[in-house]
Amino acid sequence: MAASMSGTTLALGGAVFIVLLLFLRLVIILRSLGRGKLSRGSNGTRLKVLVIAGSGGHTTEILRLLGSLSDAYSPRVYVLADTDKMSEEKIRTFEAGREKDGRNSEFSLERIPRSREVRQSYITSVASTLYAALYSFPLVFRHSPDLILCNGPGTCIPICAAGFSMRLLGLKAVQQVYVESMCRVQTVSLSGQIMYYFADHLIVQWQSLKEKYPKAVYLGRVV
Repeated sequence: MAASMSGTTLALGGAVFIVLLLFLRLVIILRSLGRGKLSRGSNGTRLKVLVIAGSGGHTTEILRLLGSLSDAYSPRVYVLADTDKMSEEKIRTFEAGREKDGRNSEFSLERIPRSREVRQSYITSVASTLYAALYSFPLVFRHSPDLILCNGPGTCIPICAAGFSMRLLGLKAVQQVYVESMCRVQTVSLSGQIMYYFADHLIVQWQSLKEKYPKAVYLGRVV
């Protein structure tokens, strides 16, 4: 009986120690966000990019941004919501254009459940986000990207959470760059409010947003 209690106490103590270590690492990571430079491929170095495509304008904006990046940002893994019927065609057209221009067009497509539909209540979106996370974590761990690039769709939250967990667990320092949509002038989106605290860099396209969110990076219009 005493031996059993001793074993339980040791197990509990070990669990508490691990939790404290993870908490300390979390604090260190959060304090370091935004202090590093944006990931840039150079001198033949390539960066595997996981690109989160939203529907409609989100996909259009993220493709415009990718069009301005060098071929070092490859291969590109596009993540789409399983209910998004339009983004795949836009992506394939974009990549076909790159190939026609003689640029790198190494890419793949992945689909996950949508975290939050348009006008879906915040309460029910918690359950749908957790469901999407079941698909997101294996996907991110399998691809092990160097950079996660997103611009606002709700689909990005479970993907970014998976990328952040890789860093938290010491598996890989996956950088995350969140570019707020051009249409956001006065406030950032719900996704932006969350990623403001967890992204390496949150980029805004209006000076008014930089004034409200001082940790954000203002670069003017980027898409």
